[in-house]
Amino acid sequence: MALRLHDKKALVAEVNEIAQKALSAVAAEYRGLTAVKFDALRAKAREQNIYLHVVKNSLAQRAVAGTEFECLTPKLVGPLVLGFSLEDPGAVGRVIKDFAKDNDKLVVKAIAVGGTLYGAEDLDRLATLPTKEQAIAQLLGMLNAPISTFVRTLAEPAAKVTRAVKAVADSRG
Repeated sequence: MALRLHDKKALVAEVNEIAQKALSAVAAEYRGLTAVKFDALRAKAREQNIYLHVVKNSLAQRAVAGTEFECLTPKLVGPLVLGFSLEDPGAVGRVIKDFAKDNDKLVVKAIAVGGTLYGAEDLDRLATLPTKEQAIAQLLGMLNAPISTFVRTLAEPAAKVTRAVKAVADSRG
């Protein structure tokens, strides 16, 4: 069923609004994917707060114009599904990668992060980005390491004296 003009405008506005808020995007070809499998992909995407939509390429080009995902424009060819990650930059990469393991019909064509276009081979890099919680934990670990080392350094002279006194007491019986 063909979209009417006002439906097309509404879709372009919706995708543009999402693209302005998104952190990363993946364009993947879904040719040959069954409707049941595609519904499963959509369900996984919803769980991860990923906007996933099949958009005609001409409408997608208009929708990403003026956003940091405008770099996707030359890659918008063929039947594509666009996925935009709204909270975690790596979420869309993880969902697409996991789904593509079992479904070889889903083929990544392009990735965009921060206004830079990446190829399909960079999907692993996007998928391995830490989540917000993991990044915070890594940062806290890095901040904690020098403090722990400093405290151990301050405590070491007292520990050495204690060990020396104990050794002397043990030797004297």
